[in-house]
Amino acid sequence: MKFTCFILSILIFQSFTVAQDHVDNVSGPFETPQEVTEECLMCHDEAGDEIIASRHWNWLGSTLTDTTNKVESRGKRNLINNFCIAVPSNYPRCTSCHISYGWKDENFDFDSPENIDCLVCHEQTGTYIKLPTGAGMPDSTIDLLTIAQSVGASTRRNCGTCHFDGGGGTGVKHGDMDNSLYNPTEGIDFHMGGLDFECTDCHETENHQIAGGSHGSMAEGENLISCEDCHDADPHEKKLLNEHFSAVACETCHIPTFARQEPTVTWWDWSKAGEDRESQQNEFGKDNYNKKKGEFVWAKNVIPEYFWH
Repeated sequence: MKFTCFILSILIFQSFTVAQDHVDNVSGPFETPQEVTEECLMCHDEAGDEIIASRHWNWLGSTLTDTTNKVESRGKRNLINNFCIAVPSNYPRCTSCHISYGWKDENFDFDSPENIDCLVCHEQTGTYIKLPTGAGMPDSTIDLLTIAQSVGASTRRNCGTCHFDGGGGTGVKHGDMDNSLYNPTEGIDFHMGGLDFECTDCHETENHQIAGGSHGSMAEGENLISCEDCHDADPHEKKLLNEHFSAVACETCHIPTFARQEPTVTWWDWSKAGEDRESQQNEFGKDNYNKKKGEFVWAKNVIPEYFWH
């Protein structure tokens, strides 16, 4: 019953959001994307403050206390990772996937609502393009008025624009998220392919706070989502399977492999960048070497590594 009610609520919500039409509400013309945001905020007057307070905007999660008793928020904005290294190393490139306009250096004003990019999350034309090295600015040739008039509830395509192509291409940064999720089969993703879920059906959002933690949020156990949000503690018909639930994560059995359709990067060595050597394509048609980025190893149908903790 819990699951049935959840599906029904999704269908009701989707039918409501699809019915919205902004053609008569958004008049333009627009010279800059910031002008679009200003018009959005004329009606959605609380959205600016909500987004400015969100993890999605700040790229910071929960507040942590380290071993020296220093209190600080941690997140993509101030952490180092082993793929793209760190945001300050290449602001304009990294921030092309931020929901803002113009975050080109450390002086970006996070308190300016006019720099919020409403369109990247809500436009429905499929023609909105943010420049790869443009610090979040869109391509100057796009039709801002038509795009602004198309806005609606976020879809997989909106989320995937950044999250499926993280790290510079499909399957690069996230082995479990790539362009196959735009129109997946049930074998690729049961919920998206079999039930036509959007990302926001699980990553529920209230006041522009998107559920789902990473970095500092995971360490604190805050803002997380769980299979139990929809499924109860006895999801299987067989009692023996349900007894595994207290010790084994759902993903252990239900994600036997990842990168099932698109290959993913499993190794990235930036120290090899700059060498004068020819790039050779692997069996997936991907480059094993790029002079600007270094050396790569790609894999497909990857079996996860399993650990007790």
